[in-house]
Amino acid sequence: MEGYFWRLTHVASGVVLIVLAGVNRDRTGATWGTVGIGGHPGGFTRSVAVAHASGERHGIGVWAGENGDTSLHADARSLHVDLGVDARVDVTFSDAVHWPRGAFGGIGPAQAIPALSQYWHPHLLGGRVSGTACIEGREIDLDGATVYGEKNWGRGGFPPAWWWGQAHGFAREDVCVAFAGGRAGIGRAQVLSTSLVVRVGGEVVRAVRPLHPMHVEVGQRGWHFRARTARHTIELEGRANGTPPHALPIPIAAERRNLEGAAAQYLASEVRLHVRRGRRTVFSGESALAGLERGSS
Repeated sequence: MEGYFWRLTHVASGVVLIVLAGVNRDRTGATWGTVGIGGHPGGFTRSVAVAHASGERHGIGVWAGENGDTSLHADARSLHVDLGVDARVDVTFSDAVHWPRGAFGGIGPAQAIPALSQYWHPHLLGGRVSGTACIEGREIDLDGATVYGEKNWGRGGFPPAWWWGQAHGFAREDVCVAFAGGRAGIGRAQVLSTSLVVRVGGEVVRAVRPLHPMHVEVGQRGWHFRARTARHTIELEGRANGTPPHALPIPIAAERRNLEGAAAQYLASEVRLHVRRGRRTVFSGESALAGLERGSS
């Protein structure tokens, strides 16, 4: 499974759109695809399993139907999704903030370990959006929104349970936070792991449990993290906004089908973020347009 995810946050209007795509390989080695769109406000969600999919270094394509009437095509500069007349996204990206060159990915040195059940990498930590979307017949102007993008992949598919989150929408436009966690490993050798990534201006800080000391609490009280690296301390508190979560699918790759509603994601949650370098506060602020998720396969 290769999973791709984009999140578009338009602070001025309070609109958040998410797009997900999967390039999956079944038991016979044939590929198939997953495509989904979710929007806030309004609780809109639509997802489909499609017959064809491909992923390359410089872009991906997921499509179905003789005329490609259900499709997603994306690369580093654009994202185009068509799930019918009332579910379309057509945007381009500029001023992109990519993951630092030469650094390990989102899960740190574990990125170099072969055959892990799951890998995660937040490769796009910001960028300016231009374009539009159509959700349930409503045209949405996305000019000026901020983009986030990530990829996850692995032979094991999704873990039995996981937690995830991402936020732009702070008072500073150059701040981004993302995290992902769950049980991962090789075969039966599994550990509870979490990666927490923060971008503040031109600096990217990454903490990975169990490599770094990290307290993780995900449950009825919300999402709570406290991590410490050699130079930084990161604290994050998140809570849902009281609205029902969007029920999102995950692919069951071997069976060529999606497991509907496996992930419960709140598209406009509240997050408080505090980052210190030693005793000095690097950033402290809140976002009311964060994405917070709990899932189970």
